[in-house]
Amino acid sequence: MEGAYARPVENPSVRHSMPRTAAFFDLDKTVIAKSSTLTFSKSFYRGGLINRRAALRTAYAQFLFLAGGADHDQMERLRAYLSSLCRGWDVAQVREIVAETLHDLIDPIIYDEAVSLIEEHHAAGRDVVIVSTSGAEVVEPIGELLGADRVVATRMAVGTDGRFTGEIDYYAYGPTKAEAVRELAATEGYDLARSFAYSDSATDVPMLEAVGRPFAVNPDRALRREAAARDWPVLSFSRPVPLTRPLPALPSRPVLALVAAVGAAAVGASLVRYASRRRRGHAA
Repeated sequence: MEGAYARPVENPSVRHSMPRTAAFFDLDKTVIAKSSTLTFSKSFYRGGLINRRAALRTAYAQFLFLAGGADHDQMERLRAYLSSLCRGWDVAQVREIVAETLHDLIDPIIYDEAVSLIEEHHAAGRDVVIVSTSGAEVVEPIGELLGADRVVATRMAVGTDGRFTGEIDYYAYGPTKAEAVRELAATEGYDLARSFAYSDSATDVPMLEAVGRPFAVNPDRALRREAAARDWPVLSFSRPVPLTRPLPALPSRPVLALVAAVGAAAVGASLVRYASRRRRGHAA
C-alpha cells in the first residue's frame, strides 16, 4: 500500500490495538479554494517548464474548474492535457519550484473552515489523510503544510533520467480513491464506519460512501443532488485565510491522553489560535 501510492507526511501513524478513526479530505475546492496543480502554472512558466501559450491555457482551465467544477469527462481531458504537458519535465526542478512558491501560492487559498476541521480531528485523535487527484509533487508539500498524517495522490512515471515520461503510474481518481481509503483502513486499523470524508465533487461519491460520516463541501450540482438524496450533511467553506505556519501534526497517543485530561486548557488554547487566525484573515 504505502510503496504504491500512500505516503506518510511528517507524522507517521502510530499503531494502536483499539480501532482508530481518520478524516479523509479531498484537496481542491475542499481544503483549498482552487486547483492545486493549476495554481502553480505561473511558477512553472517562470521556471521555463511551460511556454506562454500553455500558461494561458492552464489559466483558462483553472477558470473553468472554478466556474463549474469538473465532471468525469472534464477530468479525463484535464488528465490527458497535464500528462502531455509535463512530459520531459525534470522532477527535481518541479519540486524545487513548488517548495519555493508553496507559501506564496497556497497559503492565501486555504479555507479557514477546513483548517479548523483538521485541528478538531487531530484534537480528537484522528489521523488526517489528504486524498487528491493532483500530482504527488504538489500534494505532498501541501499535506505537510496542513499537518496531514498521510497523503494519497496521483503519481506520474519518472524515467531513468529523472524526468516525467508523460505516463501515469497511479491515478487517484473516482473509485480508486475509495480503494485507497479501504486499503489504508486495513493497514492502519481505521474503523471506517466511524471515520469522516469530505469532498466537493460527485466524482468522489465512492470515497464518501466508504465512510460512515461523509460530508459534501461546496458541492457541485451532481454531488448536491446526491447529498440530498442520501441525507449527507452539506458544508459551505468560503473564508480563505493565509496561514503563518504549518499546522501541528497529530501528537502521540500518550500526549493525546494528557490533553484529554486537561481538556479545558487545550480548548482554550485552540480558541485563542482560531481567533488569532481569524483576526489575521480579516486584516488581510
